[in-house]
Amino acid sequence: SHLMTEIPLDTAAFQPPPAYAESKTANNTGIKASLGCADTEHDFLRENERWPTAEEERTWVHVADNIPTAAFLIIVTEFCERFTYYGASGIFNNYISNGYKVPGSSPGAIDGGKQMATGLINFFQFFCYICPIFGAIVADQWLGKYKTILLFACVYLVGNLILTLTSIPASIRAGGALPGLIISMIVIGLGTGGIKPNVSPMVAEQYTRTRPFIRRLKSGKEVLVDRDATIQSMFNWFYWSINLGSLSAIATSELEHNVDFWPAYLLPTLMFVVCILVFWLGRNKYIRNPPTGSILLMAASCLATGVRQSRAAKRSGQMLRDDTGAKLNWMEYAKPSNMVDVPASPVAWGDRFVDELRCTLKACKVFIFYPVYWLCFGQITNTLISQAGEMNTGGVPNDIMQNIDPLFLIIFIPIFDKVLYPGLRRCGLDIGPILRIFIGFVLAAIAMAYAAIVQHLVYSTGPYYDHPESRHNDISAAIQIPAYAFIAWSEIFASITGLEYAYTKAPQSMKSIVMSIFLFMNCGGAILAFCFNPISADPHLVKNFGIAAGLMGFFAFLFYACFYKYDNQEQRSKK
Repeated sequence: SHLMTEIPLDTAAFQPPPAYAESKTANNTGIKASLGCADTEHDFLRENERWPTAEEERTWVHVADNIPTAAFLIIVTEFCERFTYYGASGIFNNYISNGYKVPGSSPGAIDGGKQMATGLINFFQFFCYICPIFGAIVADQWLGKYKTILLFACVYLVGNLILTLTSIPASIRAGGALPGLIISMIVIGLGTGGIKPNVSPMVAEQYTRTRPFIRRLKSGKEVLVDRDATIQSMFNWFYWSINLGSLSAIATSELEHNVDFWPAYLLPTLMFVVCILVFWLGRNKYIRNPPTGSILLMAASCLATGVRQSRAAKRSGQMLRDDTGAKLNWMEYAKPSNMVDVPASPVAWGDRFVDELRCTLKACKVFIFYPVYWLCFGQITNTLISQAGEMNTGGVPNDIMQNIDPLFLIIFIPIFDKVLYPGLRRCGLDIGPILRIFIGFVLAAIAMAYAAIVQHLVYSTGPYYDHPESRHNDISAAIQIPAYAFIAWSEIFASITGLEYAYTKAPQSMKSIVMSIFLFMNCGGAILAFCFNPISADPHLVKNFGIAAGLMGFFAFLFYACFYKYDNQEQRSKK
């Protein structure tokens, strides 16, 4: 909607309209805030390009632009970081659950059992996703995204080194594995907290085009290139790199099974050195937005002012109305131009800041339902691994099964990005973000329901039935595959769209904060997982999966009932 009001649409064929050129400087801040663009000065025509007419923009199929080289470097950096994260955390379950070098048992080190493993893994996930709020504040207030990522990457590396050194045989036998693991979890959590809220917004900031334009291809065909389609494509490939990196758990699982834990942790540590190097090499290519100051305190003050001023207007009978005669939202009274009780000293914000804050809060409301989704997603790294440990895996380590999820994503993300979504747009069906998230939630519920059925089959099969105690019942782990497939498809619809929504709906000054709030929803999922801890071991795992499926199904439909109008509003604003 900001695009339609701040940048007049072009009706000329080959040059921007005078209104756009004249208002470009004046509206520069607003354009950046609304569209997340790092530099609107880059929005000019290149060779073989022209501006679309209003009719072309309305009727032509919108396609994605090429991804900038700087964005690809950041995507490679994210691949290396996720290689490290999943390579290390993917073998936590066995590392914690089982004893060291116990004959006839899965690999292990700490011998803490399933419940300790589930509890520590949930703590790790909780801590990794509460720290992004701190990382976002550091980036916005002091260092900017580039320096924050580089600094916290060094912290992350220290955590990897601690984990590797305390997993050597002498440390495990001396009892150093558990304290070393806990310390490394905390240090790695701090490191990832500084990286996660900043890396995905920084990827999108590398694309600086703000207006749709028509490009003539080498074949002579003309296509209409659209920013929204490009950002969606960038986040698809960003998420694709995450899942490609997560396949590192295959290598680390084989290393723990056939060699030992210390080389399994050394591999992701070495990859993280590559991560830092790749990110640093691109330092002269990145578009870097300087820190603008953390807006958390200003936002809190603005909200309090809105409440106070709306009450003052109600008491004095000076309630304001819009053009339709409807009463203004209470936040409108926080605008200096609408204040009834003018403060003695001027406030630190303007009218535009209030509009941006309303936009931010609207985006964040959508995230409230994500903790239940992350509860279901988190089953991949704990209870589904435990389930595979009770089944016949054909000699494959049980914790290697979780890599079916990223394998599906690596296959299907390009299909969705290059075939499904463009095909739907050609048919005039542009699936809005709310509907995509709803579909993702439903698929997650189906995955948990299927996992409950599989667990029932495990308990119904001998020779150990519902008390396998790390032994294998005579049932193939291959029947787990559909559960991972449904989870993978749910990620394409819910998780990727959540990243995209957090970026596109947040003003430029608040992107890191909104992204950190989106990531913070993982903490809610970890807290819910703590509540599930009493039923996260045999013989209660059917209840674990069944309750998760029921909760997700209920909240999926509640989510759509609450927010389906957002898609309708977005479609109207585009038209």
